[in-house]
Amino acid sequence: MSTSGKISLGILILLLIIGIFAPVLSKHPYNIPSGAALEAPTKAHILGTDDLGIDLWAQICIGTRISIIVGFGTALLAGVGGGIIGIICGYYGGIVDRILMRITDIMIILPDLPLMIIIGAFFGPSIFNIIIVLGLFSWTTPARIVRAKVMSVTKEDYIIAAKSYGGGFYHITKRHILREVFPVLMVSIIKLVNKAIIAEASLSFLGLGDPNSKSWGIILNHAMGFQGIYFTEYWKWWIVSPLVAITVTVMSIAFLGREIEKI
Repeated sequence: MSTSGKISLGILILLLIIGIFAPVLSKHPYNIPSGAALEAPTKAHILGTDDLGIDLWAQICIGTRISIIVGFGTALLAGVGGGIIGIICGYYGGIVDRILMRITDIMIILPDLPLMIIIGAFFGPSIFNIIIVLGLFSWTTPARIVRAKVMSVTKEDYIIAAKSYGGGFYHITKRHILREVFPVLMVSIIKLVNKAIIAEASLSFLGLGDPNSKSWGIILNHAMGFQGIYFTEYWKWWIVSPLVAITVTVMSIAFLGREIEKI
């Protein structure tokens, strides 16, 4: 693994630790005022406080947990769903493949962000609903990638031999196809984590996230809703800190995905 890959992996491990132990790493609550409003960074509040006096470091820590849950939850949902559809299409072909691929094509050409906004507003703000909505619009890429891989694998002699000896879909998939599909599916899932984190931050920034979750997007939404944000220096920690967290996370996952592709 290259130096950038090792650094990215180290950053992601650190983010996982922050997400898991978020309440322990901050001595202040993330949803209750613990200081004066709009405090500058101090030893007590290393990133300062927002307009309600809530510690920003505590919010960033809990936002890390929310981003991890949404990112990996969406990626697993879309990856497993898209992987199953891709395997079915690649294995059976014919009318099944044509129908499912036409549905996939329709989903690809749909403007996902506006539809996410509409569906998110309809179902209501919650982390679970965000994962479902994001998963609904993210399965198409792994489905196409897995389908192409399965179509090439099913032409191999050992698959043809397994079919001639009476091997069914479940047996061949379990014994032969999954081990060939797993690497490309994992790369696709890692890329989906990035997409999900950015999409959740975008939806939350637009006011469609769970206001009680304190995700990075919610922090930005709250900051930009403060009328005095452009006329003071508070943006230095209130806006920059979640933006840095999003940028570092997305770039680390992207670099790690590139390293996995090389394997």
